[in-house]
Amino acid sequence: MSAPPPVPAGTTETVGHGDTARASLEALRSEIAKAVVGQDPAVTGLVVALLCRGHVLLEGVPGVAKTLLVRALAASLDLDTKRVQFTPDLMPSDVTGSLVYDARTAEFSFQPGPVFTNLLLADEINRTPPKTQSSLLEAMEERQVTVDGTPRLLPEPFLVAATQNPIEYEGTYPLPEAQLDRFLLKLTVPLPSRDEEINVLTRHSDGFNPRDLQSAGIHPVAGPADLEAARNSVAQTKVSPEIAGYVVDICRATRESPSLSLGVSPRGATALLSTARAWAWLTGRDYVIPDDVKALALPTLRHRIQLRPEAEMEGVTPDSVITAVLAHVPVPR
Repeated sequence: MSAPPPVPAGTTETVGHGDTARASLEALRSEIAKAVVGQDPAVTGLVVALLCRGHVLLEGVPGVAKTLLVRALAASLDLDTKRVQFTPDLMPSDVTGSLVYDARTAEFSFQPGPVFTNLLLADEINRTPPKTQSSLLEAMEERQVTVDGTPRLLPEPFLVAATQNPIEYEGTYPLPEAQLDRFLLKLTVPLPSRDEEINVLTRHSDGFNPRDLQSAGIHPVAGPADLEAARNSVAQTKVSPEIAGYVVDICRATRESPSLSLGVSPRGATALLSTARAWAWLTGRDYVIPDDVKALALPTLRHRIQLRPEAEMEGVTPDSVITAVLAHVPVPR
């Protein structure tokens, strides 16, 4: 998955609000580039998640700008944002909020936690125990938080952008399968190329301060109205029966793979179709083609499958399994 190309001439996409919304979201890339060098697939993945009302898990070694990437996205959006640094002693109530006793009124009142925002940066989410990780389950799936039996709706839009270090790193806890399944996309953030790393060093030597994004010239270029217009346009993107069948065949093939103990669920198939529609819209089309499905298959499915221990010992990876499935499932014409 890379940056979508410009809208081609003669596209069947209706001009108007859809084009304006697309231009606003494409402007996010230019703003984020003021702080982050490269990482186009991760930037595109974040935009796709915004279009699909989904959540994103960013994985990479320390120091590859995962947190900076989300902070730059937040600075480019006219949305309320909050950050939670996940640590081993973090409690669920530190995320969702809790009831606080008011001695003056002799009553308990609800104190909202940082989850009550539009864009939540869950930094290093796998450095806190599963009990605290699970505090986000209801929020991510149902867009609400229940405290003392009372459900409280979260603001709209709502996106969780979580970062994590590879699970083999010391001091990390693996995310439960149910938690992973709540993320629409799992994006890997690789080390930069040599030229990109030289660019990073040059920026820092010229005075770039990653802790002060305002001085880098980043300003909001899209807001809730732009997101809503974009989502409405994506909802008009056509999906043929052949494409729906192709998505189902890919997901069913993972369930039959001898390397996996857990294949992609129907929820994963729905997620793949949703991200493929968003990708098609970003590329300027109002219909989905097989290449759209292939482009989003890895980030949408890699965290929804589970390797057998023997396959893992042989060096098989989730990405290699999905790539093999894509190579063998017949592509509709």
